[in-house]
Parts: sequence; C-alpha cells; structure tokens
Amino acid sequence: MTIDAAQREMRSAFLGGFGGQFVAGLIWLIAAALGAWVAPTYGMAALFFGSMGLFPLTQLVVRLLGRPGKVSPTNGLWALGAQTAFTVPPSFLLVGAATLSQMHWFFPAAMIVIGVHYLPFITLYGMRMFGALAVVLVLAGAGLGLYGPPIFSLGGWVTGVVLLGFAFLGRYLVLQEERLA
Repeated sequence: MTIDAAQREMRSAFLGGFGGQFVAGLIWLIAAALGAWVAPTYGMAALFFGSMGLFPLTQLVVRLLGRPGKVSPTNGLWALGAQTAFTVPPSFLLVGAATLSQMHWFFPAAMIVIGVHYLPFITLYGMRMFGALAVVLVLAGAGLGLYGPPIFSLGGWVTGVVLLGFAFLGRYLVLQEERLA
C-alpha cells in the first residue's frame, strides 16, 4: 500500500479526524466548565481522565456516522496513530509541573502538549490542516500562559472551540474529496 493510499484510507475511516477532535473538543469544554464553575481540580481531572476515554468515544462517533473506525492490516499508518496518542500522557508530567508553579497555566500548558501531538497527524492523514491546528494551539497556549489573564479555564474554552471548528473542517474536506473521487 502506498503512503497516499494509506493516508486516504485513514481520512475516510476517521472522516478526517472528525470523531476524535469532536469528542476531544467536548471533553475540553466540559473540563473548562468544571474548572470555572466547580473547582480547578475538577477541570484538571476531567481533562486528564476524560481524555482516557477519547479513543473508544471516537470509535463510537465514527461508527455512528457510518465509518469503519479502522483501517486494513496493510496500512502502516495505524501504528503512527497509536504512537502519537501515547506521547500525551507522559507529557502531562510537564503540564503538572507548570501547574504547580501557576495553577492558571494548566490549560495553556495542555494546549501546547496537544498542539504538538497534532504535528504527526499531517503525515497520518495527509492533511496540512493539522499543521494549522498545531500552530493555533501551541501559539494560543504560549500566548495565554505568558501574556493572558490569569483566568483558569480560558484555555479550556478556547481549545474546545478550536477543536470543534477543526473537526468540522476536516469532515468537510474529506466529504469534498470523496464527492470528487
């Protein structure tokens, strides 16, 4: 299988990352709400533990949308997706360290981690859109952390909205590609 064919299969199976970004966007919004309206620790826990359910919830969403949520055994990009996902939990050690210094750095630090984790998605899906998503999240996270107001949940709200926007963009791009094929 060529890289182009493997990427096309990934785009189709996961609708351009729609399910994962949609679910992640909702998790970030729930975490932001809990952090703002209940307590910051609830927001942190919601993001960390909610993200553990990201893959099964993504599978549910893409299958409800009629997509397989898996690729053929000959598609070597499946392993890249798993490897990319497993970079996030250990990276949260750095998010925790930042949060110990300034609690309102939790979401901005997490934004940077998640943004960087999207860079391999450019290759995984063959979509430059993920480079733009990475840049937006990294720059927004750094900007909020360094220059933003010390509002605990602000980065969570921003990230939730950005992820939902890019989810629908990815979906649109894949549906357009499939219509033209």
